[in-house]
Amino acid sequence: MRARSRSEQPSGASAQLGVPASIRSGTVVGMCGRFVSASPPEEIAEYFGAVAVGDPLESRYNVAPTLDVYVVYEQPGAEPSAARRLDQFYWGLVPGFAKDMKIGARMINARSETAATNNSFRGSLARRRCIVPADGFYEWQKFEGSKAKQPFYIHRADGHQLAMAGLWAEWRGVVAGEAVAVRSTTILTTAANDTVRPLHDRMPVILPRRAWDEWLDPANQRIERVQDLLVPAPASLLVMHPVAAEVGNARNEGSHLIDELDPTQVIGASASDASEQLGFWP
Repeated sequence: MRARSRSEQPSGASAQLGVPASIRSGTVVGMCGRFVSASPPEEIAEYFGAVAVGDPLESRYNVAPTLDVYVVYEQPGAEPSAARRLDQFYWGLVPGFAKDMKIGARMINARSETAATNNSFRGSLARRRCIVPADGFYEWQKFEGSKAKQPFYIHRADGHQLAMAGLWAEWRGVVAGEAVAVRSTTILTTAANDTVRPLHDRMPVILPRRAWDEWLDPANQRIERVQDLLVPAPASLLVMHPVAAEVGNARNEGSHLIDELDPTQVIGASASDASEQLGFWP
């Protein structure tokens, strides 16, 4: 479903686990570094054939790293009817061997081409794969000779959820004198398709429905098979439009952030330039 209008504030474990406030609420942007998660959890769970567990997250139009996000995964050993779950994980993978949670802020993405050989990701790629659902994500267009960047909102043409391929891990340690167990996630990236390439050379891996079962099955530990799923989505799957620059600050929130920007307000290009370069307008 398309993102719905409901502006909320951050919540969840991320604000309590020693993550610097400058990262939680500042302007740190990666690829994929911001996305929209505004659809109700019951709709997300139904779409992915999952059972929703835990308290629902607040709808957000500007999800930033180190916040809690929805994750679809399969719990080993659970009854088949309840194995596929929609739960809330910390965004920024914290490997089990990490000394503390701080590393998560640098682990929001994993390159699909090297995940199998990276010590932080290879175990999760073999046994702990997941889907990070999203209504859409943001990317920024850079302009030569200028510090200004124009953000774009990218989503499915049919309005359905994006199934972004992810990995998850569980970390146990002590935070503020209290023993905690935290499940965290990272979003896998791949080469950009023709739609996203004018903005960036990378994009999230978006899994087609036919790949969900194979990707989520924790018993499937054939790395070469799952790596074959990590390819750019068809260009026709996605559409995008320019949005206001305020999305660059994670403190800003609300459904207006995904509103299409008038071509005359696009940063760094006139309406005619933007139409010629990016093909958004006739």
